[in-house]
Amino acid sequence: MSPEIAHLRSDLERILEHQRAAEQKFRQKTRALPRAQQASFRNLLHYLALRREDLRPLQDALHDAGLSSLASAESHCMRQVQSVLQRLGSSIPEDQLSAMDAHFGVQTIRKRALDLFGEKAEKDIPHLMVTFESAMAEDYSAVKRLVKAGMNIARINTAHDDPDTWAKMVENVRKAAKSTGKSCKVYLDLAGPKIRTIILGKGWKKDRVNLLERERFFLAEAGVTFDRREKVVGCTLSGVVKDLRTGDRVLFDDGLFEAVVETPGEQMAELYMRRVSAPKPRLKAEKGINFPDTHLSVRCLTDFDRKVIPFAVANADILGFSFVRTAEDVAELQELLREFGSPVLPIILKIETAEAVQNLPSLLYQGMHEQVFGVMIARGDLAVEIGFERLSEIQEEILWLCEAAHVPVIWATQVLETLNKSGIATRSEVTDAARAAHADCVMLNKGKYLLTVLATLKDILHRSGGHHTKKRYIFRPLKIAERFLG
Repeated sequence: MSPEIAHLRSDLERILEHQRAAEQKFRQKTRALPRAQQASFRNLLHYLALRREDLRPLQDALHDAGLSSLASAESHCMRQVQSVLQRLGSSIPEDQLSAMDAHFGVQTIRKRALDLFGEKAEKDIPHLMVTFESAMAEDYSAVKRLVKAGMNIARINTAHDDPDTWAKMVENVRKAAKSTGKSCKVYLDLAGPKIRTIILGKGWKKDRVNLLERERFFLAEAGVTFDRREKVVGCTLSGVVKDLRTGDRVLFDDGLFEAVVETPGEQMAELYMRRVSAPKPRLKAEKGINFPDTHLSVRCLTDFDRKVIPFAVANADILGFSFVRTAEDVAELQELLREFGSPVLPIILKIETAEAVQNLPSLLYQGMHEQVFGVMIARGDLAVEIGFERLSEIQEEILWLCEAAHVPVIWATQVLETLNKSGIATRSEVTDAARAAHADCVMLNKGKYLLTVLATLKDILHRSGGHHTKKRYIFRPLKIAERFLG
């Protein structure tokens, strides 16, 4: 055996031992899961063990040797390591080979996506979700056109409208699905904690305040008493201010204003405005606030969300869990849903905070306590929380971890947004839409040109999806090669 082959075998055997050790360490936690989810959790452990170290030198060596570099093995990573070892001459007993091979991984994810999102006519592209606007409650013909155009899931956001309006939307979806003979699930989004600005102090005019770079101002609880000569921004969610610490960033209006905490307090904190990227330095009321560095003690399941649960159980097929941060949050909602009987309404964990990204393995584990659930990459708030420059990297990491856990993923926020609003797409958003083919479902926001967007998106996904399965690239024939070679 050559020294190079011996070195490769040694490295891979070490990785295999790490995977087995991780599986052994979490054996009790694995046994606490439903049988159908136990294999998926073990594979997630195998993948996390694989990704603990820098494998790039080993991957280069494997590639040079004409072997799998382990780069597309998320759904079956222990079996892939074992298969490469076998190619290198290692003898692995049959009873020690992982049962989770490539076929198992692909089929498990496909089945769970089908269970979660329903049947679809076009098997080779992700499911398509459309966000409803208020008019969909009264316009049945518009809903029917969307179902005929390929909408597989209708999204209703409970942060808007009311139960009567939601019920009319649901009725229109059910009627359109029956009329067309096509499957269309109802997805209901819990509103989650509403963290918005209130303009309280000096400088406010028509619910706005001028805030300049290098200026100091205050963030306060909504009902606090303060000196009216100061510039004070209130927060709609009580209990947030006391969690702030010196140096924590506070972002307003989708990150257009970036401040940092200088002096924390129980009800008021003094902030320093580090950056203003808005065309005009005016912060308005009802703009979002993000706390990417702060561990918030407030629960993400609000009293309003709890009141929505009975409607969701009675009317929806899928429930979106907004601003989930910890496994305890997931367990709380799961327990609440179990009170309504079995089977439990499937949950979508919306990953839209930095804390949720950090806790993703534990969120996935808790989600696995039910037979099926999903994850949404909610790229709007997530980009603000982690920084726009990190979004591309982090959305890929979420896709990898979810594939390792055999969990279906929804790719959401601003997909073909300019096309949806103006009727013409930008070049960058077409490229972004092509990346959505890596997910199991793609969500569209509401807009004027939804039918055009659905047709365009399907075209993009068919073209892009023909070149890869998840992130593993596949080789369909290229016309350019045929034309040149004859």
